[in-house]
Amino acid sequence: MISPRFRAGALCAIAAGLLASPVSAGLMLSKVILDLGPESAPRDDIELWNDGAERLYVVAEPSEIADPGLPTQLRKPSPDPAVTGLLVTPQKLILEPGEHKLVRIAAVAARPARDRVYRVTIKPVAGPVSSDQSALKLFVGYDALVLYRPEQPRADLAATRNGRQLTIHNGGNTNVELAKGRQCDAGGQDCRDLPANRLYPGADWTIALPFTTPVTYRTWTGRTEGTAKF
Repeated sequence: MISPRFRAGALCAIAAGLLASPVSAGLMLSKVILDLGPESAPRDDIELWNDGAERLYVVAEPSEIADPGLPTQLRKPSPDPAVTGLLVTPQKLILEPGEHKLVRIAAVAARPARDRVYRVTIKPVAGPVSSDQSALKLFVGYDALVLYRPEQPRADLAATRNGRQLTIHNGGNTNVELAKGRQCDAGGQDCRDLPANRLYPGADWTIALPFTTPVTYRTWTGRTEGTAKF
């Protein structure tokens, strides 16, 4: 079953001159978020399958995200685990119609003092062309998020208010997911849902609020769930 936490989502559509009749790419993934916390092994698998009618040629391309969530954020692609600390195997595979295969993703470096964050692009690419006619074919790929947490992950949230603006800062060593945000008016009657976000260590997040009253969020730090009030 496709994971409901699919918000890392579809990455891209790649156009290429292929067969005359358009056919759906058909690549499906079991999950797009891998949370490698200290309570589990530093590895996980993504199941890929082809629910289309044609053979798929698929690549998996790892990148490390430097300074995630900061203005200096930078994506550093490399297939070499000695560079990124992340082993992705296989990085090329063929999926026949209806076929399922696994891609193993493993952190091979020691647990960091602070989150290491990765993206693994998993996408179909053009295979051999069997037609002399020009056409456009769309391939949909995915950008899987991989989180490698410290041995003792800790999110330390602090907030400042400026009128109807709320700024939340994460002074901890690991990312925290804030969701199911809620704010009500002074009478507790008009309640509004607030946006969700993943807040990385050292990063700030500013939200425009409908009221000046307190704000409540549900928080997830790996498997640890909590409530924050700002």
